[in-house]
Amino acid sequence: MPAADGTSPSKPPLVVWVLAAGTFLMGTTEFVIAGILPDIAPDLGAGVSHAGLLITAFAVGMIVGGPTMALATLRLPQRLTLVIALAVFAAGHVVAALTSSFTVVLAARFVTALATGAFWAVGFVIATTAAGPANATRAVSVMMGGLTLANVVGVPAGSLIGHVTGWRGLFWALAALAALAAAVIGYFIPRTEQRALVSVRDDIRALRHGRLWLALASAVLIMGGVLAVYTYITPLLTDRAGIPDGAVPLVLIVFGAGALGGTAIGGRFGDRRPMATTITAAAATALILLALIPLSTTPAAAITLIFLMALAGFTINPVVTALAVRVAGDAPTLASALTTSAYNTGIAAGSALAGQALASSLGLTGPALIGTVFAGLTLLPLIALAVTTKRGTTRTVAHSGPDAPVPTARKPAEATSART
Repeated sequence: MPAADGTSPSKPPLVVWVLAAGTFLMGTTEFVIAGILPDIAPDLGAGVSHAGLLITAFAVGMIVGGPTMALATLRLPQRLTLVIALAVFAAGHVVAALTSSFTVVLAARFVTALATGAFWAVGFVIATTAAGPANATRAVSVMMGGLTLANVVGVPAGSLIGHVTGWRGLFWALAALAALAAAVIGYFIPRTEQRALVSVRDDIRALRHGRLWLALASAVLIMGGVLAVYTYITPLLTDRAGIPDGAVPLVLIVFGAGALGGTAIGGRFGDRRPMATTITAAAATALILLALIPLSTTPAAAITLIFLMALAGFTINPVVTALAVRVAGDAPTLASALTTSAYNTGIAAGSALAGQALASSLGLTGPALIGTVFAGLTLLPLIALAVTTKRGTTRTVAHSGPDAPVPTARKPAEATSART
């Protein structure tokens, strides 16, 4: 299909796939904890519900890491920023693997999340510039695909490694892979000059759009709903559904497959019918999470509902991300960073409240109840978006600074209008 600017879409350049590999690694780190909480908790002298804060801490780090680290590294060459981010990421895992203090591990998770935020902020700019305006969306989808693939392959594999070698062995492996990724990034990302200081005042002005914040609210709520359950999926599967510990990684693959399918569905239908797609998916997610409460007592029912939860929940993500970038007008990059922060705000809130519910009289059904409430509330901003959405187009601008990371890439230009 021809690109909107009249050129034919081409395969993303190699650098985009390299960045997607880094995204895969960091996505694995963020979510693999859910599969090994019962292993980490007793080793650090914490309960399972308290150990869930390791996921919350990473999410909080990502919330502040995207926008904050993007500003903090404005004057650094982009390749150097990526290498430093991966080095800090590796160091955080080494520190965690060497300590027996829950507090230190919690702090290490927060620091590695900051590094992940820096990687995302700069990696997005490099990927879109390298691909050129005609293929920018495809480049971003490849990077996001790395994150989704982490749920399909990385998290189950990491969970299995954690069960076999212990969680410390998994952290050592992640540190080694991050060091390898830093070397690969340093080789494949072209050298650039020091970046000039860029004012964000105009970008902040461009974010004064109510529909943008409705899209961000939708991102917070839907991710909070899904991750409320996913954070404590291991005790749900083993203690309630009666699934053996060794089979948990296989169920995580099922969840990842659902997430991958949902992302594809959202990308397939979101451009043509964004509001119908998201509202239907949010309602379905709420009903599925509600069904988990009475029906998750058998392996077949629990696995089926986990798959459907991921399928419906992740259908919303690409659509609201695209909406946020489009309605932001002249600030698409900052809007993208805020969307990442929104998702992780949802992860932090959902996992924290789910942990409290798990420790309460609600027990194993508590996280599913919290998830149901979050998913149901997602309908409010989505319906408001549907009501306020006007017919027509919203201008999206692809920015380019003087430090374009790939010298041979086409010059960015104003992207064509997109239907919201």
